[in-house]
Amino acid sequence: MPESGFPSYIYTYTHTEDEASLCGMELRCLFGRVIPPMLFSSGIQVDVSRSPFIKERVDVMYAGDTLEEIYKQTEQVELAGQTFKVIFVKTNDLAPEHKVEYDERRAIEREIGMRIEGEADVNRPERVYGLVTLGGRWYFGTYHKNKATWLRQMQKPRSYSIALSTRVARAAVNMAVPRIPGVKAIDPCCGIGTVMVEALSMGIDIVGRDINPFIAAGARTNIAHFGFESTVTLGDIADIEEHYDAAIVDMPYNLYSSITPEEQFAILANARRIAGRVVIVAIEAMDEMISSAGFTIIDRCIAKKGLFSRHLMLCE
Repeated sequence: MPESGFPSYIYTYTHTEDEASLCGMELRCLFGRVIPPMLFSSGIQVDVSRSPFIKERVDVMYAGDTLEEIYKQTEQVELAGQTFKVIFVKTNDLAPEHKVEYDERRAIEREIGMRIEGEADVNRPERVYGLVTLGGRWYFGTYHKNKATWLRQMQKPRSYSIALSTRVARAAVNMAVPRIPGVKAIDPCCGIGTVMVEALSMGIDIVGRDINPFIAAGARTNIAHFGFESTVTLGDIADIEEHYDAAIVDMPYNLYSSITPEEQFAILANARRIAGRVVIVAIEAMDEMISSAGFTIIDRCIAKKGLFSRHLMLCE
């Protein structure tokens, strides 16, 4: 562990311009604060592959004001016979005049590699270490890269055009369930199961429900296709009796269905009844209706895709 006063973890992240709002809210939910651009430190450990935006994480072992201090400390690394690799993290907050170019990054990696007693393996190392600079200091530690596991989940056997994108669904799950252990979640209007698949891929205990038998069957097919197990029941949200820690509610859209405002309100009121923390996804802001259902909106964002936008509202 790093000595007192050092950050425990340093993360880097990236997003498109359209995803800036979505990314910002997801990171606020995961880390409990507004996150600065590109990279940041935190005492909270988050699996980097949970987020569609986080790129990498360094678990800080050593810190120094200069590279020489880092070089000296890395001589203490113990590998227990394992092979290793050192990565200079490209994302940093260095001023343009202090930018470290490609050749110098490789030279720094080699310098550290020579000071670590063991066998380097750039192709299939058993341990990977990262070097990153943040706030004028250098940090070295175990390196973790996002495995982008959700990419395989983009190709579902059952799909339809208005389903949430995989990235939006994954971010919504992280907003609803920032801490996984012991949390029971539900998607009470689960559609073809996009949200459920993402939640299950993170190890979240989630069940689903949908009023449409054909759509519910599609959700079961998609969940099974990726090797996950969960329950998708058939029926109205009003008939749910169990209480859950969290829910993700992708509201049916007037644009594509015959749902009335009264039916929309009933979904919100029942979501308030069955869950303590709810992420509501809608094609428009629904502040008045959400408030009337007994919720307080504690955070919000807009996820854009071309001309189409979805509002995500975290409610308690």
